Amino acid sequence: MKLPTVVDLTWLGELKFSGESAVATITLDSSGVAGPSPMQALGFAIAGCMTTDVAHILRRGRYAFRALRSHLVADRAQENPHRFVRMSLAITVQGDVPPEAVERAVALSRDKYCSVWHSMRQDLEFNVHADVQP
Repeated sequence: MKLPTVVDLTWLGELKFSGESAVATITLDSSGVAGPSPMQALGFAIAGCMTTDVAHILRRGRYAFRALRSHLVADRAQENPHRFVRMSLAITVQGDVPPEAVERAVALSRDKYCSVWHSMRQDLEFNVHADVQP
């Protein structure tokens, strides 16, 4: 059984919070200066979840990649609550990896494994682009 994720936030003043979850810590700052804003943290979470999945799937497939990075652009609604309405994630893999393997890893992450994506509203438009570089 998967244990629950527990997050504790402590107000630091203004709109800043210290966060702890198990041994991990973060500073959240509404202005995005002392740490990521909550929406930036959500962006890190979705990009991190999918990129981690892709790395894990490729490694399990014994594909040797030299580098892996991702770039997320998330558009927000103009009106409150300013939620994400569209996201585009570009994943770049460097190494001797067939493009089909990367596309399969992205699809598996999006359709089955990425717990962050599956925890979000499903009416969110979400596009993922994967690129393999030699």
